[in-house]
Amino acid sequence: MRSSVLYALLAAVLFGASTPFAKLLIGELSPVLLGGLLYLGSGIGLALVRLVRDRGWKASGLARAEWPWLLGAILFGGVLGPVALLFGLRYTSGSTASLLLNLEAVLTAVIAWIVFKENADRRIVLGMLAIVAGGGVLSWATGDGGATTWIGPVAVAAACLCWAIDNNLTRSVSASDALFIACSKGIIAGTVNGVLALSLGAAMPPPATVLATMAVGLLGYGISLVMFVLALRGLGTARTGAYFSTAPFIGAAVALLLLGESTSPAFWLAAGLMGWGVWLHLTEHHEHEHTHEPLAHRHLHVHDEHHRHVHDFEWDGREPHEHWHSHAPLTHKHPHFPDIHHRHAH
Repeated sequence: MRSSVLYALLAAVLFGASTPFAKLLIGELSPVLLGGLLYLGSGIGLALVRLVRDRGWKASGLARAEWPWLLGAILFGGVLGPVALLFGLRYTSGSTASLLLNLEAVLTAVIAWIVFKENADRRIVLGMLAIVAGGGVLSWATGDGGATTWIGPVAVAAACLCWAIDNNLTRSVSASDALFIACSKGIIAGTVNGVLALSLGAAMPPPATVLATMAVGLLGYGISLVMFVLALRGLGTARTGAYFSTAPFIGAAVALLLLGESTSPAFWLAAGLMGWGVWLHLTEHHEHEHTHEPLAHRHLHVHDEHHRHVHDFEWDGREPHEHWHSHAPLTHKHPHFPDIHHRHAH
């Protein structure tokens, strides 16, 4: 769990820190083109990393049944979500949009609990609410007025719903290659948003600005998403989404250093609420007798109590290693979280 929590918080750090840098670039780029270049930087950068890691092109390893989940996640999270947000921002003030964006964590958790039956006790729910409340306090304090029409807030809320669906769909493929998942999202979403921006008349900035924007996208959108997927494997969707909700606070903290902005009582109140929420999650203890249903999948693993299988190929004994493997039914009791091996009913 500790490494998964670290992945989730690192995802929040990278994404949150990218926001002030994107703010520095927004004066030179249209919002739609900025989003396209950020996504493209993510996708192209991660594709190059994957080529170096694998020493050439390597198949994704996704099973046929997993492709609809990934394509659905890209559609909702990389295409529909950004378009809905950009449309909503035309009719919504910054404060209203910032507050509404906190709906993503709530909707992510609700879908995970109701649709995918992910377990959550009162401690997890309270921790998530504390983190979201911290984001709300921070957003309210940095706002600039109310909504100008109901169309804008509805569109921003729709964007949050799209990203919540994206988070839950990505959960279903989180055992697969995180680099492939993230670079696929980046390339497709970046291409769609880039083409949309150019068709709306956006002008391409100088090459130096393009490279700077794509570099920010690689860190804040690409590597951040890789960390998010790794966290999904070990924590499940609701818990990962809650940790990721600390991104607004991290972005504000970076802005203090980068842009010379001043602190306020709201900043420290938000820090306290988010810190309390993270502590509630870190101190969770979930243990009961549970049964593992038969399962076959592919991911990096070691031969622990959940991986006691034989190999149908010559194995050199190295761990961790990755291959397609099957899990036989197993009933036991130990502390666990809704990771890729513990998505059982309660």
